[in-house]
Amino acid sequence: MNPQKDTNPELFTLDIGGMTCASCVGRVEKALDKIPGIEAANVNLATEQAKIRLKADSGVKVDEIIALVEKTGYSAKISKSHAIPELAPSKLFWGTDGLGRVILGFALSAPLFLPMFLMPFGIHWSLSPKWQLLLATPVQFFLGWRFYKAGFKSLMSGVGNMDLLVALGTSAAYGLSVYQMIASPHASHELYFEGSAVIICMVMLGKWLEARAKQQTSEAIRALQKLWPEHAKVINRNVIIADDSPLDQFRDLPLDQVFPKDRILVLPGERIPVDGIILLGNSHIDESLLTGESDPVKKHAGEQVIGGALNGEGLLVIEAQAVGVESVLSKIISMVEDAQTQKAPIQKLVDQVSAIFVPSVIVIALITGLANWFYLDDASLAILRAVSVLVIACPCALGLATPAAIMAGTGVAARFGILIKDPQVLELAHRLNVVAFDKTGTLTIGKPRLLEIIPLSSMVTKDDILATAAGLQLGSEHPLAKALLDAAKQKGLGPITPTDSKALPGIGISGKPSSGIFADQSLSLQSIASLESSIHHSEILEKAQACFDGGQTVSVLMSNDSSLASPTPIAIIAFGDELKDDAKQAMSSLHQLHISTVMLSGDNTAAANRVAKTIGIEKVFAQVMPGDKADIIRKLQSNNGKRQFVAMVGDGVNDAPALATADVGMAMSTGTDVAMQAAGITLMRGDPNLVANAIDISKRTWKKIQQNLFWAFIFNATGIPLAALGYLSPMLAGSAMALSSFCVLSNALLLKRWRPTHQ
Repeated sequence: MNPQKDTNPELFTLDIGGMTCASCVGRVEKALDKIPGIEAANVNLATEQAKIRLKADSGVKVDEIIALVEKTGYSAKISKSHAIPELAPSKLFWGTDGLGRVILGFALSAPLFLPMFLMPFGIHWSLSPKWQLLLATPVQFFLGWRFYKAGFKSLMSGVGNMDLLVALGTSAAYGLSVYQMIASPHASHELYFEGSAVIICMVMLGKWLEARAKQQTSEAIRALQKLWPEHAKVINRNVIIADDSPLDQFRDLPLDQVFPKDRILVLPGERIPVDGIILLGNSHIDESLLTGESDPVKKHAGEQVIGGALNGEGLLVIEAQAVGVESVLSKIISMVEDAQTQKAPIQKLVDQVSAIFVPSVIVIALITGLANWFYLDDASLAILRAVSVLVIACPCALGLATPAAIMAGTGVAARFGILIKDPQVLELAHRLNVVAFDKTGTLTIGKPRLLEIIPLSSMVTKDDILATAAGLQLGSEHPLAKALLDAAKQKGLGPITPTDSKALPGIGISGKPSSGIFADQSLSLQSIASLESSIHHSEILEKAQACFDGGQTVSVLMSNDSSLASPTPIAIIAFGDELKDDAKQAMSSLHQLHISTVMLSGDNTAAANRVAKTIGIEKVFAQVMPGDKADIIRKLQSNNGKRQFVAMVGDGVNDAPALATADVGMAMSTGTDVAMQAAGITLMRGDPNLVANAIDISKRTWKKIQQNLFWAFIFNATGIPLAALGYLSPMLAGSAMALSSFCVLSNALLLKRWRPTHQ
């Protein structure tokens, strides 16, 4: 695999180590923004990554960027392709945020804080000051060294972070206790070693819980990563593939040594290692983790398969088409990773608040300490209350509130075939008023068949027209082109190869047949909508009325030969396309969500209305040229001056402008790459029900973001005054701070229980 996650050389990702709160994110972004060659930088706390886009010909080297990040106080390295490693047990136990360190810390601290719990039972016991010092010191300076190190670096860079607050707070409590021991060794003083030790232990516990929760939010990507086999059985080049040929001559090669056109042997029960076409065999293929489709799909020779899918009962030979980063699975992982790395727009507000949060807290803590000292005349109490303010205000929960919810929501959506690649749609989905659908391939199966040919001249036969029209469509991927070619094949007619073949965007296709009755004539196969200005338009409509009444799609074969006074129709060609079984249920689900439905179609009004009435669509725009779809979306958005939020669902190249114009674009993966690039959401199956499910999970994710931000803000807004007034001891403040981060992450992880409700 490519060691760099992004194939675009001007776009790359860094793994950032050492970030602990939202202020850290601001520090790294601020440092990156100072580099002239960087066009944009996006740092994410939950994924601990920075996505960086360089300006064209910037001349900036990655090593220079890494050096600057490290100078700021954090580690940085190039992120490997789809590398989200699961924490090894040893690292999870003894690492910086390991459980082993947490257990050791609490073991050393237990004798310090247990006397507090014994006092209500009349047991007054405590360790001597020297023993307290002996137990608290390794916690403070060995286990807590990470806070000093990171806090010092943040101080040197002029921006505070959570580690600085913890280091300042615990050092004040520890230092006060040591001072009282030395200044009055024989006097009876209340010492606060237990406070500093427990704060460090609770923060460490919170960081360990965060690390565990972050791993869970990335489960969706790791599940997809595990679909990739490590090796592929590549059949030797000299082996001739046939039903009776021996298939024992293969090499077991690492996946990065497989190339397009290689022939791969896949045994029953194995995962398919590459995207490709079946050359030999048939089987049921389980694509559930890729598309969300629970039932295995029957596949035959000549059909495409996706790398990562599970082969059923049959032996298959596959010709590799896409491997590595070009495969569908790799692109899916990239989409999910990109979504989890990006920020929702509301996160910008959080980052702005966090940038001034830590310095403000330090000022508040100083004011708290001075005010309490002045009014209470008790330096010890003043320091403790200032320490409580420093500890309770750590903005961990604030920094994790949004990215944790995005990671969990986009991850669970991917499991069910919904790829949310633009977090902005999460903020817009709950406001949707209208969903507009393209018809062909979105609401219909997208595999129309030829129903009728109506010659408009007695000089030509239906077979002449079919062979000529099929020839014009050679090489085209349009559904109507395939219908013509299939019909010609069934009749045993060879398509007549054209010269000067040219696609006419939004109109059709043109060319000159190389032989036959229309040899060297300039012909075009066009849609009805593109002929409105033709003098033959009314004649064509009259001849095709029966086709319209039957809900058929009509194209016209036109002669544009220079010998004619004007373009002349030769024949009417009618196609039929079946509606998807789930289309009606999908419309009903959207109506239950109080969302209006609209259909955009190039078909004539009668055919479009017939489809709309059958499945329950409320409004129809018929005979729409592809270039006009985006304009209709804009009109729906304005709605005579009243703003509406509109989603567009499509699958073709001509849907891309409308998908980009809509507030939320949803592309069917059964369509083109262009449509998927233009859309914020990709639906991995051609099931219209996924539209309502995508809206549902987007709404739930947005709700979790709001809940997390609310509780994170409320926590700090109420905790700081309580600590300043002495209602929270440093130990309780540390516990509450760790608990707030854990609660935010746990609330986000509830999204993993989501299941599609519209099926």
